[in-house]
Amino acid sequence: MTYRTVEDLADGQRVLLRVDLNSPIEDGQVADNRRFSRHAKTVARLVDEGHAVAILAHQGRPGRDTFTSLEQHAEILADHAGVPIDFVPDTYGDEALEAIREMDTGDTLLLENVRMTPDELPEKEPEEHAESALVTTLAPEFDAYVDDAYSVAHRKHASIVGFPLAMDAYAGPVMVTEYEANSSIANRDFDGEVTMVAGGKKATDVIGVMTALQDKVDNFLLGGIAGELFLRAVGYEVGMDIGDMDLYEDQWEANRDRIRKLIQAHPSELVYPTDLAYEDADGNRAEVTVADVKDKNHDYLDVGSDTASQYADIAANSEAVFVKGALGVFEDDRFSNGTVTVLEAIGNCDCFSVVGGGDTSRAIEMYGMREADYSHVSIAGGAYIRALTGESLPGIEVLERAAEAEH
Repeated sequence: MTYRTVEDLADGQRVLLRVDLNSPIEDGQVADNRRFSRHAKTVARLVDEGHAVAILAHQGRPGRDTFTSLEQHAEILADHAGVPIDFVPDTYGDEALEAIREMDTGDTLLLENVRMTPDELPEKEPEEHAESALVTTLAPEFDAYVDDAYSVAHRKHASIVGFPLAMDAYAGPVMVTEYEANSSIANRDFDGEVTMVAGGKKATDVIGVMTALQDKVDNFLLGGIAGELFLRAVGYEVGMDIGDMDLYEDQWEANRDRIRKLIQAHPSELVYPTDLAYEDADGNRAEVTVADVKDKNHDYLDVGSDTASQYADIAANSEAVFVKGALGVFEDDRFSNGTVTVLEAIGNCDCFSVVGGGDTSRAIEMYGMREADYSHVSIAGGAYIRALTGESLPGIEVLERAAEAEH
């Protein structure tokens, strides 16, 4: 490890902490989720160690319904952390600076949504961001910068890559744990079989991961949109849009050559669904074997029971299992069987396991599984994908540069 962590941080510092509290919003209410509980532990630790902490975070993007103030986030985070957190409706203006300068040891502030500033979102090189008004204004007010926002470590945003070039910089506990677990498939050798559950709606992402890891993985358990596209490539009549659906054709056109190359190069490592589930005319779950599908006329919402059982057996007998995407629409209990059956098998076996992607990891909580039964449950999406494949993460790279500059 070539970056510094909070273990290297001297006590009693004025700390600027970057976290990721980006959350779903329903009817104007911010949904509590795993990100709050994870980052709250970092906040509580820093307070316990005698630091004064000002927090930067984001919510949504300009123009989207989820783009809003962080006032509610402060209350939720404080409840999890067990310490008071004052919300400041300003990021680096006079009001923010006054609040920061009045902080004493143990005080904690949450500054306003950093994406409400013009400097944050443009993708620029770290050197440019280090000269932005956001960074040059806030950096002199603190002794140290701690980046705990692993889930945006793949972004070249000012609050991620600018501060480490302008001040002492450290990786937070969430950053360290996420990066080590998620990069393990690319950086670690396993003695037994390595299995990946490859599902979800974003087939392009899944196929990119499969292409990058094709020589590292022994079993790809296919489901979701990617599963149907691979079945289509080998001649089954699935993987097409029906009605107003717009999920398959564009991703098929973008990926069919890569799909065919994977099939040709790794015929024994690809494990296809043998049956699929759909909603029948009475609104119930129904299943059909893939071989019996003639002219797709249903939206397939889960792998079938036989497939789920086969996948669970493969996962349970693997040394390492990585989950990238759900096998079905698990939010609907009727179509949760594939995802839940395999996740339960992973949780019950003695294997190294990483469940990634914010959406998929929600199934663990929804269906009463224990997070402790998995080696790691990731709160990241894009950064999880890049770490899986061994791609660079700007947020990690700049922390490494900051550590090297100290030597």
